[in-house]
Amino acid sequence: MKEKRREMDDTKITGFFDKDTHFKGDLSFKGSFRVDGHFKGTIKSDSILIVGPNGKIEADVEIGHAIIDGQLKGNLHARNKVEIHSSGRVTGTIISPKLVIEEGAFLEANCQTTDKLPPAETAKKPEGPQVPTPRTQT
Repeated sequence: MKEKRREMDDTKITGFFDKDTHFKGDLSFKGSFRVDGHFKGTIKSDSILIVGPNGKIEADVEIGHAIIDGQLKGNLHARNKVEIHSSGRVTGTIISPKLVIEEGAFLEANCQTTDKLPPAETAKKPEGPQVPTPRTQT
C-alpha cells in the first residue's frame, strides 16, 4: 500500500501555547502557530503566527504572516502581512510589505512597509585630521 504524502496547510493550527503557558527560547514551526500564553525569545517561520487575546510575546520575530489580538513587544519582520486587531498591542519595530491596523489597536512602533531589511549601518570613520601613510620607493 502506498503512503499518502501529507501536504502542509498554513491555515490549520499545528501548534499552540495555552493561556497558562510560560515559555522561553527559540521557536520555529511549519503551519500556523497560536500563542495564548507567555513567550520570550525568538520566533522564525514562513507560516502564520497568531497572538491570541491572552497572548504576550517578547521576542524578535521573523514570520510569513502575523495576526495580533494580544501583546507583542520586539522586532517583527513579516514577509507577507501584519494584522493588528482592535485588542492588539504592539511595541517595537515592524517591517512588512502590508500592515493592517484596526481601530482601537495600540501601536507604539517604528513601521516600515517594505519587504526588504534595512541596510546595516556602516562603521563611521573617526573625525579629525587624516595623517597620510608614508610610501616607500622601490
